[in-house]
Amino acid sequence: MISVIIPVLNEYPTVASVVAFAKRSEGVSEVIVVDDGSIDGTPQEAINAGARVVTSTLLGKGASMEDGIWAATNDIIVFLDGDLTGLADDLIHKLTLPLINETADFVKAKFTRSAGRVTVLTARPLIATFFPELTHIEQPLGGIIATRRSVLRGIRFENDYGVDVGLLLDVAAKGVRIEQVDIGHVEHDSQTLDVLGDMAKQVARVILDRASKRNRLNLEHVREVEEIERRSQAEILTMFQRMGQPQRLALFDMDGTLLRGRFIVIMAEHCNKSSELNEYMDNLNIDSAERTQKIAALFSGIPKSVFEDVALSIPLMSGAIDTIRELRKLGYQVGIVSDSFRVATEIIRRRIFADFSIAHLMQFRRGISTGNVMLSPAMVYPNGCKQHPYCKMNVLLNVCNQLNINPDQVLSVGDGEPDICMMKSSGVSVAFQPKTESVAAAAQHVIHSSLSEILGCIPLYQPTPNVEMP
Repeated sequence: MISVIIPVLNEYPTVASVVAFAKRSEGVSEVIVVDDGSIDGTPQEAINAGARVVTSTLLGKGASMEDGIWAATNDIIVFLDGDLTGLADDLIHKLTLPLINETADFVKAKFTRSAGRVTVLTARPLIATFFPELTHIEQPLGGIIATRRSVLRGIRFENDYGVDVGLLLDVAAKGVRIEQVDIGHVEHDSQTLDVLGDMAKQVARVILDRASKRNRLNLEHVREVEEIERRSQAEILTMFQRMGQPQRLALFDMDGTLLRGRFIVIMAEHCNKSSELNEYMDNLNIDSAERTQKIAALFSGIPKSVFEDVALSIPLMSGAIDTIRELRKLGYQVGIVSDSFRVATEIIRRRIFADFSIAHLMQFRRGISTGNVMLSPAMVYPNGCKQHPYCKMNVLLNVCNQLNINPDQVLSVGDGEPDICMMKSSGVSVAFQPKTESVAAAAQHVIHSSLSEILGCIPLYQPTPNVEMP
């Protein structure tokens, strides 16, 4: 039997038809829709169409695909995109036949479509250069795939537009038998030029990364490309060029607000640096910028993966995911603002399905921390905060300026002294489990048990049902 997995993000117009198509296909015993934080009713639409719906554990298509594999009960897996139209009735049968006949272990769909510029201009030229043995694969970026669960064991799923080509290159490296099957013509939603630009960069990064791992490229070049891309993504102008015009903005502190704990403290415990960290933590005799630099230096030589693993391990505060999702449904762009490091805030952003994060940028070389940090330029604003040169209030002003909204349209949530200026500058401010009386006094609302209490301050709020977690 066959399990069909459909990773989705805001695919309300098409998801029901894709689910219905999969359910009527020969040999399919289950259809699993993995939702990546949709706010348009996609999960309920999928449920109504007869799918089993689970919520992704982490923002990103790769995580959704991996969650789907864990949720599936069959060995044969078919991945479909949630925005597909014009699918032939025998698509799944044709796609899985090489697996059933044991002539292949990984099957990519070959199809024609009206778009595909990143495939033609980026993916194919790079594959031809570094992986000429795979140039016959016509849709290396296509998300229509059939394989066995066993084939994907031990493979790292990328979490951006590079996930599909990454899987192709990784299974090829394992010596897996790859076949492509012609399924005719399909249609995907078209993407904007900004999105296509992001897609091209991410696809190129993944191909170059895999080329380096197979000794087909100088590794140093790849890591420099990754670091340049990471710094570019941290720039506030670049960040908000990708966003539409929001109705409202919500800014959340991370430590003690979204997380049950403080990232840098738990990171120090993990690296046996607690005693050194205690010299600098909350030491008001040291300038905040100098303190951040000294704390960063403690983690020189630590792999980036350790920062990410620690950020993944810290429990979220009660109500975090549901609150962010409901705010986004109400028209909010949701961001994390932290005086910690962006390598951590980006992990937390993906865990709670937020739109962006702003924090200081820890610098890495070859995947290892240099101990140097670039203080976030978003925390500086002309004629901004009069008390602090680097301040979360300045982030608020910068973001409002970029998004052309008024501070009165901002909801801010924090728990500590560094959040006070931001909360005082917001239209609506909430102190969550405030650490001091001054923090509580700075906010319009004080809540203690769950972040979901924030929603009680929003007019006409209507709760929506949760879907199953994997």
